[in-house]
Amino acid sequence: MPKLRLSKTVVDKITNPQAETIFWDETLSGFGLRVKTNGTKSYVIQYRTRSSGRSRRKTLGQHGPLLSFNEAKKLATGLLSDVLRGGDPVADAVTIRNAPSIADLAEQYYEIHALPKKREKSAANDRSMLDRLVLPRLGKQKVLEVCHRDIQTFHNSLKATPYQANRVLSLLSKMFELSISWGMRGENPAKGIEKFHEEKRHRWLSADELSRLGAALDRHRNQKAANAIRLQLLTGARIGEVLSAQWEDFDLDRGVWVKPSHHTKQKRTEHLPLARAAVALLEKVHLDQRSGSSFVFPGKSKFKPLVDLKKFWKSLIADADIADYRIHDNRHTHASQLVSSGMSLAIVGRLLGHTNPMTTQRYAHIADEPLRAAAEVMASKMNQR
Repeated sequence: MPKLRLSKTVVDKITNPQAETIFWDETLSGFGLRVKTNGTKSYVIQYRTRSSGRSRRKTLGQHGPLLSFNEAKKLATGLLSDVLRGGDPVADAVTIRNAPSIADLAEQYYEIHALPKKREKSAANDRSMLDRLVLPRLGKQKVLEVCHRDIQTFHNSLKATPYQANRVLSLLSKMFELSISWGMRGENPAKGIEKFHEEKRHRWLSADELSRLGAALDRHRNQKAANAIRLQLLTGARIGEVLSAQWEDFDLDRGVWVKPSHHTKQKRTEHLPLARAAVALLEKVHLDQRSGSSFVFPGKSKFKPLVDLKKFWKSLIADADIADYRIHDNRHTHASQLVSSGMSLAIVGRLLGHTNPMTTQRYAHIADEPLRAAAEVMASKMNQR
């Protein structure tokens, strides 16, 4: 093939050949210009790998506004220098092209980690975040190509929903940690990104609201769901733990609920003492249940538990005339009643299954009330004259 001292002027003057031709540069061995019969001009490099001696050719791009002669020669110089150091630009390009995408990583994360290692609800939440948020934004990007700035920008875009944004950031951080273990990349681009501040909810029922909720529970036509809420209020358990509970988890003679590790948020077995009212409620539910299900609160099929109380809960709190109150807030109501009765934060934390004492600190100001009432005793005595 012909050799020329290539330059911008020379490249521009080359006319359409009768057959596709590569003009090799006399000043940079392995750098050339490929010209097709229709006049299309593209820059190429050709080299032999140092490891195997195999000849490879790589197209750098088409000559034009996006790739000038000087830019192409500079790019070729860099790549051919890499070859001298043992590199293989063609193999590198193939590796990058075939490298796993975020969509690939998401599937591996879900199948290998989330499903076997996490609670069913947590895995479902991960799947939802992946499908709704992560994949539409990052799915097509290569795992290798995602940088810290990409994750930071994505996290910032979710600022309107800070709690969700932080959960997505945690999910991505775990995915990238696993990608390192799986040999997909060398560092975690989600590491070091500051989470948004989250305002913890401090909503629980007043005595009057609790009374109205109890009356609404008694009136509701769905007593199976009502009993699930009653058990939650009596135990302070998470609603997921209540709905997934099976009869084998309870020792009603001893008054103990043994929560299996795969049902608890902390992934550990918990032994929860039951109040007499809770035991009586469970005995009644068991006596009334005729399906023969292993679940305390079976769904439409006796082989599956109740999974969704959204409609029930919406109608219940509307009937009770209670605003801004979620099912999960029943845990706060349970805890607030215990603390206001003089129970220590440590005991309340153990009953709620808190592993971090700071989680129970939200009820600290309620714990002061019994002490304040006791302090007033002396003041009242002094005022008696």
